[in-house]
Amino acid sequence: MNGTQNEGSFLTGKVLLELDEETPAIGLYFHIIGEGVVRLQDRKRLQHNDRENYIDFRMRLLGDGGTKSEAGSTINGSTVGGRILLLSPGIHTFPFKLGLPLGLPSTFLGKHGWIQYYCKALLREPNGVVHKNHQVFIVMNPIDLNLEPSLLMQPFHCEIQEKVGIRCINRGVVNCRVRLDRGGYVPGESIKIYAYIENGSRATIQKSKAVLTETIQYTVKSKLIKSEIKELASIERGKIPAKAADQWRGELLYIPPIPPTNLRGCHLIRVQYDVYFVVLVKGNKRIRLQLPIMMANYPIRNKDGTLQKRKGTHYPETLPINRAWIDADSSVKK
Repeated sequence: MNGTQNEGSFLTGKVLLELDEETPAIGLYFHIIGEGVVRLQDRKRLQHNDRENYIDFRMRLLGDGGTKSEAGSTINGSTVGGRILLLSPGIHTFPFKLGLPLGLPSTFLGKHGWIQYYCKALLREPNGVVHKNHQVFIVMNPIDLNLEPSLLMQPFHCEIQEKVGIRCINRGVVNCRVRLDRGGYVPGESIKIYAYIENGSRATIQKSKAVLTETIQYTVKSKLIKSEIKELASIERGKIPAKAADQWRGELLYIPPIPPTNLRGCHLIRVQYDVYFVVLVKGNKRIRLQLPIMMANYPIRNKDGTLQKRKGTHYPETLPINRAWIDADSSVKK
C-alpha cells in the first residue's frame, strides 16, 4: 500500500493472505478508518474524551454477499458459492483501490490527541478463530501558497504603545512597531522581521526578541480543554538605553523542518503558528506582540513556475511527521 496520500487522491494497495495449510474460512473483511481522537486528563484528574470520524468504509473480500454470477466460481482456489470457503495453501492477493474524499484533515500525532488513518483486514474461521492485521497510512492535505488569498503575500504589521513604571509611578512609554514581510511561509524559508523600538522611558530595555511558536489546542465537546505551546526558533537583539531607540532591518528568523499541518476539517485539534515579538523592560512585565502566520507545504512560485529566490532559504528534502517535543516540557514564557 502507498504510505502517504493526498486527500482527494486514490488509496491503492493489496491484502496478502499467506497460508501454510488448507484453511476453512467464513469470510475475509476489509475496513478503512480515519478518525480524530482527543484523550486527556485535567488537573482535577477528570478524564476528557472526544472522537470524530472522517472515513468508515467496509467491504467483504471473500464470503457471503457475493453476486449471483460468482456462485460456484473459484477465486484463488476457493469456491465462493457456499458459506464456508476452503482456502488453499500459498499466497492469496486481493488488490483494492479507493478514492479518498476531499477535505480530510492531515495526519497528526500529539500528546493528548491524534488524527490517524489505517486499514484493517480480518479473516474469520468457522470455529470462531479470527486472524487480523492493520496498516497505518498517512494523509497529507497540502496548503499551496499560490492558491491562498493574495493578502497572505502582503506585509503584516502590528504595533503597541506600553506605559512602563514601578508601583504606579509612570516612568515613560515604550513604542514598538513590527512588520513581517508576509503572512504565509513554508518550512525552510526565513521570516524577514522589521521592527522599530523607541524607549521613551527611564528604564533600560534588556533585549528584544522574535520567537516562532507552534500552539496545539485540544477541544472536547466544543470546549477548549488543553493548550500547548512550543518555541521552535528565535533571534534577539541587545539592550536599548533609556531615551534611545533600536531598529530591526529585515532580520531573518529561519523556519526549521517542522511537520506541515493542515487540520482543516478537524474540530477537536487546532494547530497555530505565530511570531511573538517580545520586549523585556528591566523591572517591568514583558511587552508582547503576537503575529499569526500560515505554515504551508508549497512555496510561492514565479509566473513561469520557478521558485522565487529568497535570502536565507534552505528547503529541506523531507519534513518530519512526528513532533519530537510533544513528550517534553512545552511551556513558553510569555
